[in-house]
Amino acid sequence: MRRTILTAIALALAALPAHAARFQFCWIGNAGYTMEGIIEVPQRLLNTGIITEQDVTAFFIQGYHDGVPIGSWNMRQRTTETTWTLFFDTTNLEFPMGGHFLEQSYQAWNANGEVNDCGIGGFGFNGGNWAQDVCIDNVWIAASSIDPDTPLPVFGMGTEMSCQSVVPLS
Repeated sequence: MRRTILTAIALALAALPAHAARFQFCWIGNAGYTMEGIIEVPQRLLNTGIITEQDVTAFFIQGYHDGVPIGSWNMRQRTTETTWTLFFDTTNLEFPMGGHFLEQSYQAWNANGEVNDCGIGGFGFNGGNWAQDVCIDNVWIAASSIDPDTPLPVFGMGTEMSCQSVVPLS
C-alpha cells in the first residue's frame, strides 16, 4: 500500500513541467512512526545552497505508524493558519536539521513548534531544537520524537528507499 501511495504521487507530479527537480525522502522516527515525502524545486535552484518554502513548487508528506497510513499533507492544503517553514539545501540535497530558525535548520511542515496545529484529521512534521516528531489530529505524538540533529537527506525519484523503523532487540 505504501508503494502504491508514493507511486500515485510520483505519477501526479510527473505531469508537472520538466524544468523541475523532484526528490523523495524518508524519515524514521521512534515507536514505529515514519514519513515519506516528495519535494520539487525549480531545476535552476540546484546547487545554490539553502532555499525556503517560497521556492518549492510541490511538496507532499505521508505519515505511517507501523506501516499503516496515519495521515498526509500537501503544500496545496495551506491556509492562512498553516505552519509552513522549510529549509532545503540544494547543494547537499538534504533538509538541514537541528531546529534553529536563524541557522536555517528548522522544519515545520503543517506542525508548529508545539507540534499541535496540524488540523483535525491532519498530519504534520516538526524538526525543532528539542526533537523531530509528528502531529496527528492536532496532537503532538511524543513517542515519535527523535534527536533534532538526525540527518534527513533526499534521493532521486528512481532510488530505492527503505523507510522501515527498526525494533530494538533489548
